[in-house]
Amino acid sequence: MPHRYSNKWIACLAATAITIVSAGSVQAGTATGAATEWTQLANNAQLVDLMKSSGIQVDNQLTQISQLAEQIQNQLKIYENMLQNTAQLPDHIWGQVEGDLNQLRSIVDQGQSISFSMGNADDVLQQRFQSYADLKTNLPDNATFSSTYQSWSDTNRDTIASSLKAASLTADQFDSEEDTMSSLRSMSETADGQMKALQVGHEIAAQQVAQMQKLRGLVSQQMTMMGTWLQTEQTDKDLAQARREKFFNAEVKSVPEGQKMEPRW
Repeated sequence: MPHRYSNKWIACLAATAITIVSAGSVQAGTATGAATEWTQLANNAQLVDLMKSSGIQVDNQLTQISQLAEQIQNQLKIYENMLQNTAQLPDHIWGQVEGDLNQLRSIVDQGQSISFSMGNADDVLQQRFQSYADLKTNLPDNATFSSTYQSWSDTNRDTIASSLKAASLTADQFDSEEDTMSSLRSMSETADGQMKALQVGHEIAAQQVAQMQKLRGLVSQQMTMMGTWLQTEQTDKDLAQARREKFFNAEVKSVPEGQKMEPRW
């Protein structure tokens, strides 16, 4: 990780457009709203303030998402063990399975939204501030955060698609709540279908725990770079202001008595 930014700077990163609605329940898609707002802000000062406000809340959100994915992973393992000891899970238990798997789908959506939003932030800052665009990062091959987030998103989707394929499912069937529920209802009709759903859900949950940690590290690195950039910008402004004050407040020496002011050619 690059340099640590100060606790004072971290403290100002409060209140973001991305929120967790309630404990144990994740609302997907809210991050894209912040991304849209960033592109619409004409005032650069407001843009920077909004960017700064995202850091801590995004980090907290990713921590909660990761914890929730781990809880779902453990719960699905319990269901697998139950299914091994019975012919088929009863309807009321399968209803809980459907709820957990649908929540897992929401976790995936939330991670994708955060990735898109933070990548968009990098694009907007590069377009508006040359000093930000010129700032070097520790990313490999001189990559931008925007392209790195896209790579994370693509990898995450491909990994999920591979897991779904093993259960004869497609990524499209995992994209919406309606499609997910329809697929799960079909799989619930047999014990083999239930076991496949539980196994693929457990695998995807484990993947998301790891992927959210990677995303969290990427966001932290981006916020650190933003902190470095903002500190440099403020230092330049302070130095320019000090020079102006020194120039305009310079002592004006008076002309000694008896000495004439006359041009010298």
